[in-house]
Amino acid sequence: MSSLESLISQIKNDLVIKNKIREETHEAMRRATSQSKQAILRIHQKRLSDAEKMIMNAKELITNLQKQASNYPDIIYGGMLSATHQEYAEANIFLILVKESRFITPMEINVPQVDFVLGLADVIGEYRRRALDNLREGDVDSGIQCLEIMDEIFIQLLALDEAYMLVPGLRHKSDIARRIIESTRGDITLEVRRKSLEDYLKKFTLSNSEDKTKLDLSKDKK
Repeated sequence: MSSLESLISQIKNDLVIKNKIREETHEAMRRATSQSKQAILRIHQKRLSDAEKMIMNAKELITNLQKQASNYPDIIYGGMLSATHQEYAEANIFLILVKESRFITPMEINVPQVDFVLGLADVIGEYRRRALDNLREGDVDSGIQCLEIMDEIFIQLLALDEAYMLVPGLRHKSDIARRIIESTRGDITLEVRRKSLEDYLKKFTLSNSEDKTKLDLSKDKK
């Protein structure tokens, strides 16, 4: 076998191995992303224990991927892992906010800061859904609390304005977040006004009913 033939044979074997690893890692990334998405859905459904299990499944998959990164950085860090990190960060941030009313850190979940920030931006959308669920349940106060969290996240994202170039995609997500927040503010404002009017009408109706009762009693006495 010529030296070139031997070299090409070795390259072919390496490429076959790399392709196999690429397929396996991409499948692991898809599964981790899916687990994170399902965890977010379970949080909305108030099934927090199920959400925690799914986040743990995603964590195990991501940890294994990160371990492989030293041997195959071009495969692991080819783009998909960033999206997986973002979804995983979003699920963790959302869960801890709901459970403990605090913001988790990138270090706690071992996610790059850039992916953490992008995941944080997506949490605003989850809180819109949570706010609307609260409004449908007649819990306006909780809806207002959701809006306050959305505002807090957005304000802190704006503080990164000088670093927007260092976080690809953040400006686009911030623009979307702004529209989501304004829509939610409008929905809550309408609901507050509707509830205020409803309470007024109830009070008015009750007052009229009491006046009528007093009038009827007065007639009976005569």
